Amino acid sequence: MRALRLRCPLCGEGRLFRGWFAMQAQCPSCGAGLEREPGFYLGSIYINYGLTALLVAVVYPALLFRGVASNQVLLVGALLFTVLFPLLLFPWSRSLWLAFDQWYDPRPGERPDAPRA
Repeated sequence: MRALRLRCPLCGEGRLFRGWFAMQAQCPSCGAGLEREPGFYLGSIYINYGLTALLVAVVYPALLFRGVASNQVLLVGALLFTVLFPLLLFPWSRSLWLAFDQWYDPRPGERPDAPRA
């Protein structure tokens, strides 16, 4: 739930983003570093791309075979969707990637809700 609220995976209080595309370097609440190493957030692309591709691969044929719209209209709609949806999903894909990494591979001393010195 912290990831969906765009909050720190450790304390759940600090906001991860200063703006839509500008991420904090560290949590303003607990001070946890939010970038593990250079290129850490490349994994968030898998979430963003995967969800976009899945939605287009399911919805496009469903609409096409039901005769909801012509192929040209659906192509334009799919093109617009594949450009705009990843931009809208950007903060959540990064937040989910950070939360997954924290859950799967917590760094020493970095456990959710652990007391900080």
